[in-house]
Amino acid sequence: MQYPENQTTTSHERSVLRKTKLKTRMILTLGLLGALQTMLIGGFAGYYLSDSLYDEIGQRALMVAKTVAATPAVIDGVRARDVEGLNRLATRLTDTNEALFIVIGDHKAVRLAHPDPTRLGHSMGDDDGDFGRKALVEGNAYVALARGSLGESMRGKAPITVLETGEIVGIVSVGYSLEQVETTIQRYNFVLYGVVGLMLLVTILSAIVIAGRFKQAIFGLEPEEIARLFQEREATLQSVREGIIAVNRDGIITTANRAAYETLDLPTNNPLAGRPILEVLPESSLMSVLESGHPDFDREIWLRGRQMVVNRLPVRQGDEIIGVVASFRLRNELDQVSRQLTRIQQYADTLRSQTHEYSNKLHTIAGLIQIGATDEALNLIGSEVSDHQALIHLLLEAVPDPVIAGCLLGKYNRAREMGLRLDIDPDSQMADLPAALPRDQLVSVLGNLIDNALDATRLEAGASGRVQLSMTDLGQELIFEVQDQGPGIPESERQRIFEKGVSSKEGEARGYGLHLVQQFLVYWGGSVTVDNIPEGGSRFTLYLPKKPERRFEH
Repeated sequence: MQYPENQTTTSHERSVLRKTKLKTRMILTLGLLGALQTMLIGGFAGYYLSDSLYDEIGQRALMVAKTVAATPAVIDGVRARDVEGLNRLATRLTDTNEALFIVIGDHKAVRLAHPDPTRLGHSMGDDDGDFGRKALVEGNAYVALARGSLGESMRGKAPITVLETGEIVGIVSVGYSLEQVETTIQRYNFVLYGVVGLMLLVTILSAIVIAGRFKQAIFGLEPEEIARLFQEREATLQSVREGIIAVNRDGIITTANRAAYETLDLPTNNPLAGRPILEVLPESSLMSVLESGHPDFDREIWLRGRQMVVNRLPVRQGDEIIGVVASFRLRNELDQVSRQLTRIQQYADTLRSQTHEYSNKLHTIAGLIQIGATDEALNLIGSEVSDHQALIHLLLEAVPDPVIAGCLLGKYNRAREMGLRLDIDPDSQMADLPAALPRDQLVSVLGNLIDNALDATRLEAGASGRVQLSMTDLGQELIFEVQDQGPGIPESERQRIFEKGVSSKEGEARGYGLHLVQQFLVYWGGSVTVDNIPEGGSRFTLYLPKKPERRFEH
C-alpha cells in the first residue's frame, strides 16, 4: 500500500509551506497567477492577431483581384489574347500592389500572364490543382490558400467579366506570400511579447508591494500566528467574567462573550454577532461613544433592569474610529465584597465607639461610687439604659425592617462617638416598605445622607451639634427627611452636588455618595429636594414612590 508514503509526502509539503513566509507565498502566488493570466492573454492576442492578419491579407488579395479583373485594359487584353500587353500590365500592377504575383488566364484557365514566362500557355490548375471553376463557371470571387511554383501564398481569385454582355472571358489570381505575413506577424509579436513581459514585470512588482502592504497591515504576523492569536483571543474572551460586547462603525455587534449573555440574561441560542446593538439593547449608549470618540470608564447604568458598571472604549485605526468595545459587570457583584467589608468596618467602628463610650462611663460610675455619690451613679446608669431602650423600642415599633433598623442604630452610635446627637422623630413610621425596593441600596442612600449631615454638623456646630431624621410611609410615597446644622448649601450648588466627583470636602475619592443617591433615584423614579433652614443648616428630603415606574439611563 502507498498510503503512508503519500501521507508522508503531503505532510512534508505542508511543513515546507508553513516554513515559507507569507510575503514569499503571496509573491509566488500572485506572480504565478499574473504570469498565467499574462501568458493566456498574450497567447490569445497572438492567435487573434495572426488569424486577423491572414484574413486581412486574403481580403486584400481578393480586393486587388476584383479590381484587376474589372480593369478595361485587362478585359480587352484577354479578349484579344494580348499576352505581351497583359504581362506588362500584370508586372506593373504587381509592383504597385506589393503582391507576390498577378496571374491572368482565359476562360479555360490557361495562363496569359505570369511572372515565369515558361508557365505561359499552361493551365492554372497545374500549379495548385485549382482550375478556377468557382470563378469561371459560378462567377464568384473567392480566397484560397495554396502552395505553388512561387511558394505558399494567400490568393484572391476573381472572374473577368464583360460588362456589356456579362460574359466571363477569363480569371485573375492575385497572391501574397505567406512569408510576408509571417514577417509582419513576427514584428507584431515582438511588440506584443514586449508588452506581455512588461505586464508580467508590473504584476510581479505589484505582488511584492501588495504582499508588503498586507504583511504590514497584519503587523508582520504569519497566518499560523494569526490563527493562534485568534484562538487565544477566544479563550481569553470566554474566560473573562465580565461581559464584553464589541460593535463596528455601523453599530453591528461583532463580538460577544459567554459572560455577556449571562449578565444580560439573553438566550444563548440566539447569537448576538451580526445584529444591531440597538435592536438587542435599545438603551445602550455605545453609538454615542462611537460618534464622540471619548472613552467612558466605570459608568453606573441600568441595562435590562439591572444596575451595572460599564467601561466603553472606542477602537481606532489611525485617526478613524472603527468600533467600540464595552465591558460590563453587575453592580451587585462588585458591591457584594464592598458591602461585606463596609459592614465589617461599621460593625468594628460601632464596637469600638461603644467600647470607648462605655469604658468612659464605667470609669465615671466607678468614680461616683468611690466618692459615695451613689444617687448620681444610679441616675447615670438609668439615663444610659433609658436612652438605648427608647431608641430600640422606637426602631422596633416604627421600622420593623431589620436592615434599615440596624443601619439607623449604627449611625446613632457613630453620632455619639463623634460627640453629636442623631435624633429620630418619635412620630416616624417606616413599616410599609415595598418588597421590590432593594434594601441594600436604600441603606446606602440613607447612610450617605446621614453621614454627610453628621460631617457638616461637626464642622459647623462642634460637639453640641444635632442631626434630625424623620420618616413617614403615609400615602403613596416613602419620605425621608435629614436635617443638619451645617453651613448650608448655596442655591447655585444644589444641583452640582449630585454630580460624580463634586464635593465640598477635601481629599481624594470624594463626591461619590450623593452621586449614588442620584443614580438610585433615577432608577427607582424618586426625587430629592435640598433646602436651607432659617436656624442654620440644610435639609435633604427624599421621596420614593411605593409603586415606581422604572427609568433606565441610556
